[in-house]
Amino acid sequence: MTNRNDWHGRPYYSLDAYLKNTYGEKLYKIAIDAGFTCPNRDGTLGDSGCIFCSAGGSGEYAVKASSHATVSEQLNAGIALFGHKRVGQRFIAYFQAYTNTYGAVPHLRTLYEEALCEPAVAGISIATRPDCISDDVVTMLVNIMGKFSDKFVWIELGLQTIHEKTADFIRRGYPLPVYDKCVALLNRHNIPVVTHIILGLPGENKEHMLSTIDHINGCGTWGVKLQLLHVLRGTGLAALYERGDYSPLSQEAYRDLVIDCLEHLNPNIVVHRLTGDGPRSLLLAPCWSLDKRNVLNTLHRSMKLRAAYQGRLYTERS
Repeated sequence: MTNRNDWHGRPYYSLDAYLKNTYGEKLYKIAIDAGFTCPNRDGTLGDSGCIFCSAGGSGEYAVKASSHATVSEQLNAGIALFGHKRVGQRFIAYFQAYTNTYGAVPHLRTLYEEALCEPAVAGISIATRPDCISDDVVTMLVNIMGKFSDKFVWIELGLQTIHEKTADFIRRGYPLPVYDKCVALLNRHNIPVVTHIILGLPGENKEHMLSTIDHINGCGTWGVKLQLLHVLRGTGLAALYERGDYSPLSQEAYRDLVIDCLEHLNPNIVVHRLTGDGPRSLLLAPCWSLDKRNVLNTLHRSMKLRAAYQGRLYTERS
C-alpha cells in the first residue's frame, strides 16, 4: 500500500512521484515512431482505425521516422529538444505511434534492444493492443528484461472502456476478455501494465466510466492513463461532431469526472496521465484542453477544496 506522504504533495499517486521515489529523479519520455501500423488500419480488422484515432496513430508528438530513420537517431533527436534545460539525466523511450508489438518478434527485439542500449534510456514503454500480445512476444520481453536487468519494460494497453456496446461503436476490435487475459499473462511475468481509459466516449455516463475504473482496480494493472476524448480532424468522431451527433465534455464536467474516477481508483495504481494532448493543428474540440497547465491546476485546486484524493472511495474486493 502506498503512503500518501510519498505522493509529493499531490492528491493522487502520480507517475512523477513514482519515478522520483523509485529512481531519485524525474524521467522524461521521448516518443518514438518505429514504423508500425495497426490491425485496425491494415485491413486485418478494418482500415479506418478507432473513431478517435488520427492518421498518425496517436504519434503526432513522436520524433518522425521520415527524418530520423533509426530508434537511436530518434532518441538522440528527442533528447536534443530539451536543449540546456536543467532536466534529469535519464529518459524513457516511448514506442507510441500505432501498435508497437504488431510485427515479427525478431524485429521487435531489435528495436527494443536498440533503445535500451542507449546509456541515457532508463527503460522503455510500449504502446500496443491486448490482441497483439502473444506468448512469443511475452517470452521475448522477459528475455530482454533479463538482459537489461538495470532497466525497465512497461506495456501500455488501449482499453478505453469495459462496455462492449461502446467498444463496438468506437471500433476497438476486440472484446473485454482479451484485455483481461493479456493483463493476467503480463502480470504472471512481472511486466507492468499501464491501461488507457477514455472519458467522455459517446453514450457513456458517469456510472459507465466508474464501472470501468472498478474493473481495472481488480484486474492487476500497475498504472492508468485517464484520457480526455479529443475530436481530431479526419477521424470518424470528427464526422459525428460536425453533424451535431457528439458534444465534447466541458472542462467542468471533465474535471468532476476525473475527481470521481480518482476517488474510486485503487491508491496503489500509478496515475500516468489525467488529460492528454490533442495536436493543435488537428484539434476541433474541446479547445479548452489546449491549456493543459490550467486544466491540471484547476483540477488540483478543486480536489483540495473538496478534500478529495485517490482511493478515498475505493473499496478493495474480497
